[in-house]
Amino acid sequence: MAEASSTETLAFTPLHALHLRLGARMAPFAGYDMPIQYPTGVMTEHLHTREKCGLFDVSHMGQAILEGPNAAARLETLVPGDIVSLAVGRTRYTQFLTPDGGIIDDLMVTRLPGDPERLFIVCNAARKDVDFALLREKLPDLTLDVFEDRALIAVQGPKAVDVVEGLIPGVQSLVFMQGGDFEWRDSPVFVTRSGYTGEDGYEISLPASQAEPFAERLLSHPDCLPIGLGARDSLRLEAGLCLYGHDIDETTDPIEAALNWSISKRRRAEGGFPGAARIQKALAEGPARLRVGLTFEGRQPAREGVEIATLDGRVIGKITSGGFGPSLGAPCAMGYVAREFSAAGTEVVALVRGKALPARVAKTPFVPNRYFKG
Repeated sequence: MAEASSTETLAFTPLHALHLRLGARMAPFAGYDMPIQYPTGVMTEHLHTREKCGLFDVSHMGQAILEGPNAAARLETLVPGDIVSLAVGRTRYTQFLTPDGGIIDDLMVTRLPGDPERLFIVCNAARKDVDFALLREKLPDLTLDVFEDRALIAVQGPKAVDVVEGLIPGVQSLVFMQGGDFEWRDSPVFVTRSGYTGEDGYEISLPASQAEPFAERLLSHPDCLPIGLGARDSLRLEAGLCLYGHDIDETTDPIEAALNWSISKRRRAEGGFPGAARIQKALAEGPARLRVGLTFEGRQPAREGVEIATLDGRVIGKITSGGFGPSLGAPCAMGYVAREFSAAGTEVVALVRGKALPARVAKTPFVPNRYFKG
């Protein structure tokens, strides 16, 4: 996701004042003034989330309900995911695609109860204006209700279920990629058991007016700490999850991005989405390049933009996300390499400021995911 220019007017989330009171170091991100880290620091925040529970302000992300007759089938004309078969209360990950199959954005879609069909969409902050404009242009017969006055709070980690259940009874019954309607202080909240860290946890959509008192109640639990974007990035990297604008963008398709798991057998066969021919060809023949994980000897990380080369120095790709993995206890990265070098265990080097760092292609996630699937 692209950061905002420091000269532009930044938007504030409903939790902005709370971040300042908690001593967060703030910085521009996707047009918002967002917390990068709190006084405890990124390493502590990262490890605390893995061991206990962290609270993330993700209110900058786009939230909307797409509603109307055959909304699921209509949305399938823009994405490769199987939305039609999505059961009520279930969530699916998919992507908006360009006419040639490039990724405009990735998003989460949850089917809500009701007739006509209703779909709850959560998309990236830096792309939400593009996404919503696309929906209005391509699906003008459907109603798009963009939430301008709601917050989105993520609670992640092995203690998340205890922390959130204490405030919203019943959420422990949800399983990974399932959502439901609940209440807090007589206000409607929509909760999905999902997240962006590889841990068990929840994303909670609630009225902006309730966001600060709700977050304060969560943080009053001894196991729950506020977590900034710095640790959110290292957590998602260890979990092998893509960040839009870095690991995926309009120049990448879902197959080379190793997201083919998100396209069902029916959709692969039927097509009917933008770039279907390119994607079907890549599925049949294999892509020219592939997103892979990388692990390194030593403790020096290789970051975005660093070239990946063979042992004899031939450049075969580039790193798109990289850093030190606090839970892994070592550097890790993701990037694209020519397909013939994509097998796990392949020895390569990362060219960091003229120095060749030894690395190996590795499977992701780098640390085990701990989603609660029942």
